[in-house]
Amino acid sequence: MPLTFFSLGSGSCGNCYYIATETDAIIIDCGISLRRFKKYMQEYGMKIGKVRALLITHDHADHIKAAGKISKEYAMPVYATSLVHEGMDRNWQASVKIPLEYRHNVGLHEPFQIGAFKITAFPIPHDASENVGYHIEVDDYHFTIMTDVGNATEDVKEYISKSTHLIFEANYDDEMLQQGRYPEILKERIASGHGHMSNKKAAVALAENFHEGLKNVWLCHLSEENNHPELARKTVETILRSYGIIAGADFTLDVLRRKIPTGPFELS
Repeated sequence: MPLTFFSLGSGSCGNCYYIATETDAIIIDCGISLRRFKKYMQEYGMKIGKVRALLITHDHADHIKAAGKISKEYAMPVYATSLVHEGMDRNWQASVKIPLEYRHNVGLHEPFQIGAFKITAFPIPHDASENVGYHIEVDDYHFTIMTDVGNATEDVKEYISKSTHLIFEANYDDEMLQQGRYPEILKERIASGHGHMSNKKAAVALAENFHEGLKNVWLCHLSEENNHPELARKTVETILRSYGIIAGADFTLDVLRRKIPTGPFELS
């Protein structure tokens, strides 16, 4: 069964990801505006009627901005942990709340089924009410999304090692962050074990948990202030090469754009 992946935005300006089979689709996060969401869905031929659910990783505004509006307008179920649902209720930047009848709680490490997708949520360290990655199984596909990754925990390493397709954060370059204009307290927060993943840390995590079954990696959630797509790609490629892993030969490496769609990627 072919699988299609599309990023509608990846970064602090808004995150939204679309994964579809021929019959079913899911959306992961929706931190872009409802207007942009509708525009991209129409322009790129993604069918809202195929979408079975919206999954939320955590309760920060760049991941949930339009979640309530989409749920209400399309009568769409929204899946998240109970702590994330509670955090969304408290977030004033999400002006429309998810109607109670469309809320579904998910448990960590407890697989659940949505259409063709078998989905497992697992914990990722980040300074939100709670933050999860999603491991999505369809036939022989093992598709994992990990965004806003504070550090490479054992769960993070495990799901890299079992993924065939992986969305993985490479948020900042160490030197750009330290030399940049952010206040020290924000720099410390970003580089902490509950902040974001640097290019170097992402590369090492990928290298140390790489396996022959990994076919595609997409670097996500790049900082506009403290990173650059080509810098992220080059850093990851260079470190992987030092481990004997060659991007472009051993697997495909792409960088998701921050403010505009990337894709579609037709996986087979």
